[in-house]
Amino acid sequence: MTVEELYNKLCSKEFQDPSNGDLFYNFFVYLYDAKNEYQMREQITDIKEKIKRPSEYIDVLTLDVFEEFCNYLDGKPFGNKYPSYLQYLLEKEQSLPDKVSDSLFNAANSDEFLHHIHNKIMEHVSKVDEYKRPYVFLYGLGNIYPYLRASTLLNRYEQVNDSSRYKVILFYPGEADIATFKLFGTLEDNHTYRAIVLMNDK
Repeated sequence: MTVEELYNKLCSKEFQDPSNGDLFYNFFVYLYDAKNEYQMREQITDIKEKIKRPSEYIDVLTLDVFEEFCNYLDGKPFGNKYPSYLQYLLEKEQSLPDKVSDSLFNAANSDEFLHHIHNKIMEHVSKVDEYKRPYVFLYGLGNIYPYLRASTLLNRYEQVNDSSRYKVILFYPGEADIATFKLFGTLEDNHTYRAIVLMNDK
């Protein structure tokens, strides 16, 4: 599926309806070549801007998972000395690299960060105005690796997911086959088999 084809699908009234599809699993994965990361980010912005025009009136929430992780850590105090957990980890990165790595992994896979993402989504879809809000775009999975994997994020998000209100499009820099995701085309991830993979042919 090309980016243009993805845009046309998002504009489809049938696809916009969250009740159209799997009622319990509303995740879609859009695969792209990792070497096109910056181009893909520009295209995500273009889609968001185009689809918000009066012809569609769709307001898409775009979340950079890595950026949100940094915001989450930055807003989390650590003890009395550090108002920012991120600041603490950055200071300790050189002297305690293994401990910092473990802390980042635990934080990225915590219920607290999961709820941070979920609260952002629910705040967005709960707005009441002239716009429709059937979509959430997630990207930045390459930057947050190896602390959080796509399959882990999607599987754990099922705990809080409200599939009756929106569809999640995960932009994934890699490949997929019947068994696994491959981040950057080489690093195997556990396959989230229920997610619908949207193939990019160009």
